[in-house]
Amino acid sequence: MTKRTIRARVSGHVQGVGYREFVRRHAERWGLTGHAINQDDGAVEVVARGEATAIAELIDLLWEGPPAADVIEVSVDEATLIAPASFTTG
Repeated sequence: MTKRTIRARVSGHVQGVGYREFVRRHAERWGLTGHAINQDDGAVEVVARGEATAIAELIDLLWEGPPAADVIEVSVDEATLIAPASFTTG
């Protein structure tokens, strides 16, 4: 069981469309911890920790988003951050 922690920045029309809640629902379903937080420039930051296969699923999902979202770019870096014990949408 290999664990990964990632930090992703999602750009496009991703605020005010339920994007953070969409990510939280899927992350919890896959047992991930972390957060999805709106950024001042209109992007969403996602930090997630969990099984490598679940993280890979999440990265694919970040490109999809909920129906009202229009994702233009997703940049992902490995992170050394400590994710919280649950998944939040602060």
